Amino acid sequence: MDVFFAPLIVGLISAVLSSFIVIVDAIVNNYGEVEIDINNGKRKLKVQGGKPLLFTLAEENIFIPSACGGRGSCGACKVKVLSDVGDYLPTELPYMSKEELSENIRLSCQIKVKKDIKIELPEELFNVKKFKVKVISLNNVTHDIKEVRLKLSEEINFKAGQYVQVVIPPYEKIKQPTQRAYSIASTPSKKDEIELLIRLVPGGIATTYVHNYLKVGDELEVIGPFGEFYMRDTQKDMICVAGGSGMAPIKSIIFDMYERGILDRNVWYFFGARTEKDLFYVDMFKELEKKWDKFHFIPALSEPHGDWKGEVGVITDVMVKYIETVIDKENEKEGYLCGSPGMINACETLMRKHGINEVYYDKFA
Repeated sequence: MDVFFAPLIVGLISAVLSSFIVIVDAIVNNYGEVEIDINNGKRKLKVQGGKPLLFTLAEENIFIPSACGGRGSCGACKVKVLSDVGDYLPTELPYMSKEELSENIRLSCQIKVKKDIKIELPEELFNVKKFKVKVISLNNVTHDIKEVRLKLSEEINFKAGQYVQVVIPPYEKIKQPTQRAYSIASTPSKKDEIELLIRLVPGGIATTYVHNYLKVGDELEVIGPFGEFYMRDTQKDMICVAGGSGMAPIKSIIFDMYERGILDRNVWYFFGARTEKDLFYVDMFKELEKKWDKFHFIPALSEPHGDWKGEVGVITDVMVKYIETVIDKENEKEGYLCGSPGMINACETLMRKHGINEVYYDKFA
C-alpha cells in the first residue's frame, strides 16, 4: 500500500508546492495600478504595473521606436526617465553615451513599470499610429531583396527617409508577435500605400517570414512613422551612400525631391553592390539622371563579373575618388548614409576627413 500511495503523495505535494509558487509569484509581482507622467503632466496614464515601459506605452497607443521589437539589441527605444527606476542594467550600458547616462536616458524595453514613473518623450511620438495594411504586391528585385508594397487602412504622413515597424505575426519560428524596422522606399505623396525593401537575412525571424511565408492579400500591422533620417533644408551638395536594402530611404528622399521640384541642389548617389546580381533600380535612376541635371547616380561593384563598364571597388573608395577628383571642392556638402554599421562608420570617417562634418545616417540594427 505504501508503494501504491507514495507516488500519489509526492504528486499531491508537488501540486501544492506548484500552486503555492504561482500564488506567491502573483502576490510578489502584482504591482497594481501605477501612473506614468509624461512631459511634466501633459499626459498621465493609469496602467497595470509589471511590464516593460516599451510595451506598457504601446498598449496605450504610444509607440516608442524599436528596431529589434523590444529584445534590447538595437538601442533605439531610449526615453528620458525623471524618476528612480533602479540602476542601469548591463543590457542598457552598451547603448549609452556619457551624456545619456548623466541625463538618465534608459532603454524602455529594459525597465519595468513597477511604481509611479515620470518620463519625457518627443512630442512627435504622439502622432505615431498603428496601421492595418494589406499586401498588394511582392517583387524580387534581387536574389535576396524583396520589394513589398502595402495598402494602408488610412493615410500616413511621413518625411521621406523615415521608417515603420512591421509587426510579424506568430509562425513556426516564433510563438508571439514581434516587430522589425524597415525604411519606407516610396514617397510621402502616396499616402495610402508604402513600399519597403526587405533583404533576406539567414535565420532572421522577420525576413524569413517576409521571403518565405508572406503572400499577396495577407494582412499585417505596421507602426510609424519613426526616424530622424530625412533631407535637411539647406543648399549644400548631398553626398548619399547606400548598399543593398539601404536603397530604401535614399530612394524615397531623392524621388521626393524630384516630385517637389527641389532640383537646384547637387545630389550624388553612390550605390554599392558586390556583383551584377546585387544591383537593382539602375535603369530607374539612370532615367532620373536624364531629367535632373544636378542628380548623379554612381553604382559600383566590388566583385564585377562579365561586361561591367561602371565603377569598380568598395563604395567608400569610389566615393572618395569622386570627392577628390570630380565633385566641386568649393561647394559645402552634407552626407546621407544608409547601411550596415561597418559601412556607415567607415564612410562617416572618410567624409569628415574630407571636410563633410554634417553626416546623417540610418544604421541597420
